[in-house]
Amino acid sequence: MTSSVALQNEPTPITACTVARDVQNFDLLIEDMETELGESWGDLNFVDAAAYLKQPDAHELEFIAIAVDGNDEDNLHGIGDLIARAKEIDVKVILIAEDVSPIALHQLLKLGADDFAPYPLPEGALHDAIQRIRKPKAEPAPVPVSDEEGGDAPKKHVSTGKMGELDGVILPVHGLAGGAGASTFAVNLAWELANVEKKDNPKVCLVDLDFQFGSASTYLDLDRRENVYEMLSDIETMDDDAFKATVQQFNDCLDVLTAPNDMLPLDLLGPEEIEKLVRTAQRNYDYVVIDMPSTLVQWTETVLGMAHVYFGLLELDMRSAQNTLRLIRALKAEDLPYEKIRYVLNRAPKFTDMSGKSRARRMAESLDIDIELHMPDGGKPVAQACDHGLPIAETAAKNPLRKEIVKLAKSLHEVNADEAAG
Repeated sequence: MTSSVALQNEPTPITACTVARDVQNFDLLIEDMETELGESWGDLNFVDAAAYLKQPDAHELEFIAIAVDGNDEDNLHGIGDLIARAKEIDVKVILIAEDVSPIALHQLLKLGADDFAPYPLPEGALHDAIQRIRKPKAEPAPVPVSDEEGGDAPKKHVSTGKMGELDGVILPVHGLAGGAGASTFAVNLAWELANVEKKDNPKVCLVDLDFQFGSASTYLDLDRRENVYEMLSDIETMDDDAFKATVQQFNDCLDVLTAPNDMLPLDLLGPEEIEKLVRTAQRNYDYVVIDMPSTLVQWTETVLGMAHVYFGLLELDMRSAQNTLRLIRALKAEDLPYEKIRYVLNRAPKFTDMSGKSRARRMAESLDIDIELHMPDGGKPVAQACDHGLPIAETAAKNPLRKEIVKLAKSLHEVNADEAAG
């Protein structure tokens, strides 16, 4: 522990510790720990922490904040042992990481760290992490009982209707150019919709229909299960129970149908099969967000026709403009409802970038479209959130891109609620 704490006549009880190769490399962490805990914390290096966590005093700790950087990647095994020991004695672990590879960070999070914050620490990040680990764990849901046994089966989420009796809003997301950020947008829109209310949140399902390069599972750190392919290959016999058994739940509030484990042809399913799949999701959820492949296939028309709002993501560059023009021509040639597309400009110019805003306006005019949504460039934290398998809200809550997605989610939910109210 710190010498200043140990020399006091009446020592302040130690409730937390930082653990680092050299905590002086993380000066912002020191400042935030002092702000949050005053003098009731200490610092340890990795060797001392391994010894201290074996002592009875360690059981009194509320949490440890393990700070690592790129130089610590050779010691992942030792750091993993510290996390495992902390979990054994019911001490929470907050991981602070700077310039750590995604693979190394993924390994450490998998070992049981309770929360994560990037370094340099964003304002309030440590405070938010401490508040999250202090929240009591939700009690496990009671086992459903049938009417014969007395009582009604509890619902998984509080919603506007019963599972199987809903009529969800279908929101496909289509990237009009590679790397336009469609999957990131879809994943985070689904997450914000699932958390749009402080209570009584709607049921939301994210469906990844990019059978070849779908990345929703990566962005949410979910497994690609074999049963996804099994369900898709026998979709004629699929029912609500089979669908719900195939989806995975992320953080107890968002259901996700990931892409299959293997790379499959996009025409694995025809329009009728895709319609059945989407209809099944629609009647079990309030919102169905669909991550579409950028390639046009036979069933793209099916999803477009079923969509309530069809988001088309583009960037302020020539390839996005050309692809958008070609898409509009193709849809008009087939007499398809191209007007359903709501164009989203990702990495849009900042408010003060008058030149960029002028370019965006000229591009919209030349394509004869309205770019209704301008999503700011979230920068490196967005890529880091994707690599860590977490929504932006969990790693960079104040990120400007996240704020705009929150606004969109609230707007969609309000419009839907007003329509449902008549």
